[in-house]
Amino acid sequence: MATRILFVDDEAGIRNTLKPILEQHGFEVTAAATVPEALEHMNHATFDVLLSDLNIGQPGDGFTVVSAMRRVQPKAATFILTGYPDFDTALQAIRSQVDDYLLKPTDVPTLIHTIQSRLANRRHVPPDRPIKRVSDLMEESLGEITNDWLRLVKAHHEIGAIRISDKDRIDYLPLLIDEMAKRVDKGSDITTDQAKSAAVAHGKQRAMQGYSIPLVVIEMRLLQHVLSAVLQHNLIRMDLSTVIGDMMLVGESLQEQLEFSIRGFQQGAREAA
Repeated sequence: MATRILFVDDEAGIRNTLKPILEQHGFEVTAAATVPEALEHMNHATFDVLLSDLNIGQPGDGFTVVSAMRRVQPKAATFILTGYPDFDTALQAIRSQVDDYLLKPTDVPTLIHTIQSRLANRRHVPPDRPIKRVSDLMEESLGEITNDWLRLVKAHHEIGAIRISDKDRIDYLPLLIDEMAKRVDKGSDITTDQAKSAAVAHGKQRAMQGYSIPLVVIEMRLLQHVLSAVLQHNLIRMDLSTVIGDMMLVGESLQEQLEFSIRGFQQGAREAA
């Protein structure tokens, strides 16, 4: 059977050029333009090789794809392509267990020789940690999520200018994380009454603390950014068959909690007036 390659690059010109060249040399190539598209392919087909650009949409996305492939198909040889080599990136590639590191533009004979050589001497890296759901990750990473989020909100020029204690800033956060985790565990699209009440109370408190509605929205957006970053850094530990659905539930829960917080903010503003 032909060697099966999953080729991931967000530049259409490179995909349209390199894919047919590899196919002319006897490889069976599936191309993907985004991380979600790559995850979808690796969950529904088996590959011998992953060839991924380093930066797919966001810097370092290639390592996310590599980590996912190591989890789902540990026997596949993995290669990173990049046009921006540096020593730190090379070290990260080694830590991410990439089989090799190729510079753009790479000549075709070198690329093919590298792939064939690694396939002949591939290394097997078994998973060393149990597979987890997104809810497990959020609960066990609460401290990391809280610290990263607090750092971002305090660095924001408008939010950071509001003089309140760290305790008052993060007071609602553990309840919000717990609600989202439970929603994922249950596969539910319904916000609990307890969570609604907590969100309304949070909104009222923010109104009294001197926030504006846009700042409440920004806080939630920064939380979504932190959650996405934590997930990306831990993707090798995740159950990829549930990640996309879980994150959709998290996003829906976050938006509903934001809606109730804004309602509470409006109530608090009316009461204060």
